[in-house]
Amino acid sequence: MHEERGEPAGGPTTQMTATATEEQFAGQVRSMFDRIAGVYDLMNTAMSAGLHHRWRERAADRAELEPGESALDVCCGTGDLAFALASRVGSEGHVIGSDFSEAMLDLAREKAASREVVPVRFEWADALALPYDDASFDAVTVGFGVRNLADLDHGVAEMARVLRPGGRLVILEITQPRRPPLSTFYAIWFDRLVPLLGTIAGDREAYTYLPESVKRFPPPEGLAMILDRAGLERIRYTILAGGIIAIHSGVRGEQV
Repeated sequence: MHEERGEPAGGPTTQMTATATEEQFAGQVRSMFDRIAGVYDLMNTAMSAGLHHRWRERAADRAELEPGESALDVCCGTGDLAFALASRVGSEGHVIGSDFSEAMLDLAREKAASREVVPVRFEWADALALPYDDASFDAVTVGFGVRNLADLDHGVAEMARVLRPGGRLVILEITQPRRPPLSTFYAIWFDRLVPLLGTIAGDREAYTYLPESVKRFPPPEGLAMILDRAGLERIRYTILAGGIIAIHSGVRGEQV
């Protein structure tokens, strides 16, 4: 496993915990994303100072797609990462964005209808039971979604399952910086100011969940171990924004 350092950069409630059953947790998360779909893009821009677009482009680059290849973006939200993938596979390629929030998918489809990009098909899917055959895609990505899986190991294994031999899994996710002063700023921003932004946006519960979900999520080396357990090879991760963002990747072995 290989760690890289990138350049500094110039979502349910606290009741939604691992003590809930997987079905209950999934239902709560789905309900939350349905509620916040209308403010999701605006809040992402506010919380990241607009840098979330850049991070998605970095994740799409890590997928190393070629024209004519196929990709799946899991937990696609309103579709931005799926569109980035589509720009790389070209007119002969194929991209699917999947999510279990119909409200998010509706917004992604509206975006698709207004863009002159390679068509992306957006469809409902549960990340823990992907409705795709083994070895179906040249790349699978997920941006800011794996924190919301009721069973992280199983979700990563599902993404690895649908990868073709030699295909790449890319995970873009928030992580916790460990060194001050950024760790101090991070704590103030995520624990206090993000819930306040959520209150202004009309859903404090959802944006109280965000910092809680990051705290529960494994550190970068822990997520790398999960990719390893899923059978992925050449695992590496890059830390961006001074330690707030991590991009992990791994390659499916030749044997599926």
